[in-house]
Amino acid sequence: MFTRKQILAGADNESLFLWGARQTGKSTLLKTLFPDALWFDLLKSDVYRRYLTDPQQFRENILAQTSKNLVIVDEIQKIPELLDEIHWLITNHHIRFILSGSSPRKIIRSGANLLGGRALRYELYPLIESEIPDFDLLKALNNGLLPRHYLADNPKKMIDAYIGNYLKDEIIAEAKIRNINAFNQFLGAAAFSNGEMVNYSNIASDCGVSHNTVKEYFQILEDTLIGRFVPSFQKKPKRRVFLSPKFYYFDVGIANNLLKRGKIEMGSEAFGNSFEHFIYQELYAHSKYSDKNYPISFWRTTSQMEVDFILGDHEVALEIKGTDNVQTRHLKGLKSFSEEYTVKKMIIVSNDPIERKIGDLTVMPWSLFLKRLWAGEII
Repeated sequence: MFTRKQILAGADNESLFLWGARQTGKSTLLKTLFPDALWFDLLKSDVYRRYLTDPQQFRENILAQTSKNLVIVDEIQKIPELLDEIHWLITNHHIRFILSGSSPRKIIRSGANLLGGRALRYELYPLIESEIPDFDLLKALNNGLLPRHYLADNPKKMIDAYIGNYLKDEIIAEAKIRNINAFNQFLGAAAFSNGEMVNYSNIASDCGVSHNTVKEYFQILEDTLIGRFVPSFQKKPKRRVFLSPKFYYFDVGIANNLLKRGKIEMGSEAFGNSFEHFIYQELYAHSKYSDKNYPISFWRTTSQMEVDFILGDHEVALEIKGTDNVQTRHLKGLKSFSEEYTVKKMIIVSNDPIERKIGDLTVMPWSLFLKRLWAGEII
């Protein structure tokens, strides 16, 4: 149903890791792209137990499949020890591997073999607008953009289960978190920081843990691909700027659920926040899928001038507004930024029905902006 933008371009015949949070569609993508591959699913309890107790058997099984030149291992992080066998098979038998997983944290933290640079790294993110036939913005903001959640008529129970079974149970177990209650409180507190600058001290006070523990919890969310920071743009500022980063959960639907926002309607405050989050997801996916890997930052001064997103080295400055009628007052942040830096493009992404120019600024309907972004016309 969904034609994904992530097609592992540039991988050719190289081995690779494909990372992505649970239910982003990694297995579906790989089965679509490589229907004839030899497949090992470590989520299956019998497969998991067999290779956990005897990793050598994994190598023996593959060597017996002489007709297969591509092997896919799903949820590789569950048995990092298999990477030694995979390394040997790549080196000595030139077998190509695709290793998918929901979190590289366990592998990195265990010091396991990362194949010595013999495997490329790719990620799969939640759906983007152009992957969805008959895209519905309000549905995306309310349901989120994990494929099963977006398609659901009533996704709340699915999202509740996702947060309970994955964000809480699995991540707590993987990260070996002892203070479970504090971490559960932290997930909600982090949601209140979603799209906002992070105040570690306030969150620590709310959760009853130390400042350093909160930093560790955020690191866990990054390592498990559940959230990421957007840094402050700080290049030779004339004005005093805030240095703290902003934080976003990986999916707008997860953030909405943790915040208990209820149904999001056009024009509400929650709509504006979720709309900005949605555009950020598109920007981040475009940066990675296009292989441009341009940095995304934000700019906020101590005098409260702000630009939501700066792309690249101040090449593009973006303000995201949920309104359908951008006014002069919405331009202040972009104008202030342009007084300090040379900007190639200044764009307000909004619900306005028609594109228009206001001096050096462009007001652009969000659907047109996304079309031009993915066509390579924005950056």
